[in-house]
Amino acid sequence: MLLILLAAQAANPPATPPPTLGASAHHVDLPIAAPRGRPTFADEFSAPTIDRTKWRFDTSRNATGWANNEKQYYSAANARTKDGALVIEARAEALSKARAPDWGGQAYTSAKLVSRQALGYGFYEIRAKVPCGRGTWPAIWMLPSSGDWPAMGEIDIMEMVGWDPNVVHATLHTEAFNHAKGTQRGAQVTVPSACTQFHRYQLDWRPDAILIGIDDRAYMRVANDQPGGAAAWPFTRPFQMILNVAVGGDWGGARGIDDAALPQRMAVDYVRFWERRDR
Repeated sequence: MLLILLAAQAANPPATPPPTLGASAHHVDLPIAAPRGRPTFADEFSAPTIDRTKWRFDTSRNATGWANNEKQYYSAANARTKDGALVIEARAEALSKARAPDWGGQAYTSAKLVSRQALGYGFYEIRAKVPCGRGTWPAIWMLPSSGDWPAMGEIDIMEMVGWDPNVVHATLHTEAFNHAKGTQRGAQVTVPSACTQFHRYQLDWRPDAILIGIDDRAYMRVANDQPGGAAAWPFTRPFQMILNVAVGGDWGGARGIDDAALPQRMAVDYVRFWERRDR
């Protein structure tokens, strides 16, 4: 999930779709699979309510507005567990200061969950079904708990924008390699059933490389082989996982927002993480 404004698209949306933000220079087709054994961290979302010992809700920028010109107000009321899955729901609804003191005038609501535990090298698997309504921007991604973007680093395990349905993106952002410079590293793949079926979105994070894939096939590989130290590879400390559905924004809203398509939901069946111990 991009964290700064895209000035080139912030004014009037173009008549044709803007260039994709998912880089394609690091596309691969390799096997990728979860390790055997019990995960180090997992949430199966089988409890009646969201486990607040594992997740917190990020509402920190509701009053001032979120990055990328996104249009949503994040609320815990837009997330729940149902039938063994986490459901994050984006709605077209305006609130009020009386109802929500930190409301910043947004016309949409959604939810953003952040893992309380920071996770590092290892294998991640998130089984999810994503929304495809125009204007939605679902993401499964990771950031460290502190630092300035993009120097802090960002791992996008899965992003999709509703105006380009079923095209799934994996991207890494760093100080030296990021979309603002047009140097972001990543890949994209078409998943025809992304919005109708659950798929396993996977990340294999190692000191020497990061692989991202779907259903046991990696489609992106970025190696730790560039000069620049932390500017090129800040992926040396634990990151927190983020699950959210944004509405609008410079990328997600580049073709407008279809209010009639809302509400839209991202369902997450589980989150699992196996720590790598052979570091």
